[in-house]
Amino acid sequence: MVLAGHRPERVRRFGGKDTMNSTRFRAGIFLGLFLLGLTSSFAPAQARGLSLIRDSEIEALLNEYARPVFKAAGLGSGRIAMRIVRNDAFNAFVVDGRNVFVHTGMLMQSETPNQVIGVVAHEAGHIAGGHMASLRHRIKKDQTRALLLQILAVGLMGAGAAAGDREVAGAGTGLLYGGNEIVMRSLLAERRSQESAADQAGLAYLRATKQSGRGMLETFERFAQQEYISDTYKDPFVRSHPIATNRLNQLRRLVERSKYYNQVDSAEMQLRHDLMRAKLSGYLEPPSTVFNRYPRTDTSLPARYARGIARYFQGGSGGLQAALAEIDYLINARPTYPYFREVKGDLLMRSGKSKQAIPHLRKAISLAGGGASLIRVQLASALQNSGQRGSVKESVKLLRKSLIGDKNPRAYRLLATAYYKQGDRPKADAMTAQAYFLEGNLQQAQIFATRAHRALKAGSPEWIKNEDILKFQPRG
Repeated sequence: MVLAGHRPERVRRFGGKDTMNSTRFRAGIFLGLFLLGLTSSFAPAQARGLSLIRDSEIEALLNEYARPVFKAAGLGSGRIAMRIVRNDAFNAFVVDGRNVFVHTGMLMQSETPNQVIGVVAHEAGHIAGGHMASLRHRIKKDQTRALLLQILAVGLMGAGAAAGDREVAGAGTGLLYGGNEIVMRSLLAERRSQESAADQAGLAYLRATKQSGRGMLETFERFAQQEYISDTYKDPFVRSHPIATNRLNQLRRLVERSKYYNQVDSAEMQLRHDLMRAKLSGYLEPPSTVFNRYPRTDTSLPARYARGIARYFQGGSGGLQAALAEIDYLINARPTYPYFREVKGDLLMRSGKSKQAIPHLRKAISLAGGGASLIRVQLASALQNSGQRGSVKESVKLLRKSLIGDKNPRAYRLLATAYYKQGDRPKADAMTAQAYFLEGNLQQAQIFATRAHRALKAGSPEWIKNEDILKFQPRG
């Protein structure tokens, strides 16, 4: 577990004087903030300050959930990444055609794999339907339309006041108030249409993969009652996925009509789902909460998993040993499951026992096969911390291999550390530049890229990647 204003422009009145009517000003701010609230969801995760979690076990499971759905949606293989947002709220969303973001709150609150799969299928419907690009275009168009309506309204109000014509002035006031409402109603109507389309597309993907739509229905039924409470108390998923009664009724009919309605998740998949929830609880919740959620009388593997992790974070004398005793039980129960060994290595590293963690991480890599990218990064970190002879050289090989299919800042920073230790400052600066770039800090990325560029061999892979950073221009 490795555990971003709007300022209304001044409007020039037709008579030639600057005006900032207070009513228009307030209405303009309201519309601007409404649109900003939507457009902000299209910014990169780093710019929005999302706290993302990387974890081999959870990502592997989510990818298994999503892979057949994405294939049925015609979205290809490996094109879309599942991203985990550390947030207690029940939510999932897409911002482009390359990522699906799910909250830890959604994962922990979901009772079955099918509930998560249903949400993923719905979000895949948004991606396949091009809804994000359409909404971005619509918002940009409506912002222009709203500004034109406001200019016309202010002009009518000014002309009516100058001529002493109350009807003209009144028409301007009506247009001012009504213009924003027209734009927002139109935009919300499109949102509702997109949500309904995503429902139907998602259900089609589930049918194509011979899965039930019950999980999707259960999720939307669960939140339908929140339509009538204040936005302050709604889950983000409800605010971003409005659930009208007729939409829910249509969804229910479609789900119950499917011949796969009674299809259930396999026992193995359900166990892995429960282990994921337990792991999140152990790492993210206070130990007291974990022990209440998973009492000692619960001897299931997920309960032992959560309690084992929580015992380490509880601290005190014997905390690590108590944690390792639980994890060792799990390893003996499922010796081929790589992630118990990964967690044991992680807890040892957190306790400053990197050398002891190395064999467990090596075993985890051998068991995980192709899904060991993040575990390689963890092993590389343990090797660098161990101080053993040849450990830095081995860590470089592990990190370079991990970065082939998974570009992540932590691997680049560890690679930079290794190159610094080997006396290769240009490559170290180049790797630091890559880390900053992935984290969204273009200024620092270009500073380190400039420093490295002068000494790197022209045409080398590091030189080419540095060149890309130096030439990168963020889209406005």
